[in-house]
Amino acid sequence: MKRCCDEHPKPAGSIIWALSACSFLFGGCSGQKPALTASVNESASLVAGLPANPLQWRIISSSLNPNDSTMATLYGNDVAVDYARSHAEHDYPENSVISLVTWSQQEDERWYGAKIPGAAKSVEFLFVKVGSDGKPSYSYELYEGAPLALRRAQQTLKPTGRVAELLSQRAAVMP
Repeated sequence: MKRCCDEHPKPAGSIIWALSACSFLFGGCSGQKPALTASVNESASLVAGLPANPLQWRIISSSLNPNDSTMATLYGNDVAVDYARSHAEHDYPENSVISLVTWSQQEDERWYGAKIPGAAKSVEFLFVKVGSDGKPSYSYELYEGAPLALRRAQQTLKPTGRVAELLSQRAAVMP
């Protein structure tokens, strides 16, 4: 019994072309994936000499500023994060510490169009204490430059200026 395909043989050229295409498509697949090496973004790490390393704390919120190509993350110690996630008010309890780290942005070599933190531009700390009178007091420190160095320190009983801005940041909603 003859099949219909036998009556119309394929030209040798098209068979060769089909085999070439298959070998081209599958020839590069050797079963091995290229090795992706894990790396740490050293340029975004913080130097010693700060009162604490906020990168070891939990995140309260984050922001991007495309106008000056920066990104910032507000970190908090456990006391501050627990309070921020459960209260809408901005009167952090005693022993709360929050820190805003601001980085310049840089292109991500591994993901086209993505931005990742570059060098740290500034690190701000806000320490909340309670005085003997039972009222809160705030200690603010600003570290900037390369290398990061203390540029401003202030103690205040009323949250004004930059202290008020840091305290007013709302916690991001976490699922």
